[in-house]
Amino acid sequence: EPLGATAGDRPDRAVAADAPPPAAHSPVATVAGLLSGLEGPGRDADGALDLDLLVVLDAPQLDVETAALLTESLPDGARLVLAGDPGVLWSVGPGRVFADLLAARICPQVASRRPDPGPLGELVSGIGIGELNQVEAPGKEVVIVPVRDAGEAVHRTVQLVVDSVPRAIGVPAEETQVITPGHGGAVGTRALNAALKERLNPGPGRFGGFDPGDRVVHSPVPGRVLPGRVVTADAEGLHLSCGGEAVVVPKERVEQSVRHGWALTAHQAVGSRWPAVVVVLPGDAAQALSRPWVYTAFGRADRHLSVVHGVEQALPKAVAEVPAKPRTTRLPVLLAPQVAG
Repeated sequence: EPLGATAGDRPDRAVAADAPPPAAHSPVATVAGLLSGLEGPGRDADGALDLDLLVVLDAPQLDVETAALLTESLPDGARLVLAGDPGVLWSVGPGRVFADLLAARICPQVASRRPDPGPLGELVSGIGIGELNQVEAPGKEVVIVPVRDAGEAVHRTVQLVVDSVPRAIGVPAEETQVITPGHGGAVGTRALNAALKERLNPGPGRFGGFDPGDRVVHSPVPGRVLPGRVVTADAEGLHLSCGGEAVVVPKERVEQSVRHGWALTAHQAVGSRWPAVVVVLPGDAAQALSRPWVYTAFGRADRHLSVVHGVEQALPKAVAEVPAKPRTTRLPVLLAPQVAG
């Protein structure tokens, strides 16, 4: 989910001389928290967000509804900066706001041409322009692991996370993220999470399928993913630690909003990065692959990328020939008169 970084109080806000100082707030908030008033500076007397500059990171994840709410909440004279990588997967919700604004060229644009360094940066930069290049990786920054079938894909993935990556790369299992195209199937997130739990945190799953210590992702609202761990459970619900913050998920919400998190889809992984990433491409994944999917999944790795590869030529074909799926959007039409004027 995109982050909203708020900077600076409103210069026109009048404060009585004997009024207590305003409560301090973190300059960083999630968009959902900002709009709900649970995070950020809150709203002024007119109902607008009490700020004069808003920087939204991971802006490609803004769907049309959230983008509309955000812009409508800004006070007159406020500045809005949208930042993000146009090559990643689009928002879970409808629209392609960031891409439409870039195409319309109705506001100033600043493009960074500096790729990430090293073999991983070279690989991901090539994918962004439709080229799947072989890169020199003397430090095992990129490793390809061919597999013949689903069973071997699951076995090799678990082996990489539990043994090979910690031993050869020095990245422990808790800092390694598995990414696969879907939730279902023989090599989806459900199957991979079950296999990884069995090795990394076995247990009876007595709390709705979860045990203390399980790695999870919590989705408080559609499209927002919070990684965390299970702490305990009681009459209140499932207690999680997400980024060091305590979160309680009511019992009736656990099944629909909490999943195991050793393995994620690329959509769930957007906006995050890990020291090591294992991308799993089973034979039946060929139809799900596109350039944005591969770019997003491979780009989540900071130090090491392992690719469990069972799709043969479908991978370079997807990178070269399969762009993002088109979306129906009226935003370019609505922006066109402004361009003409």
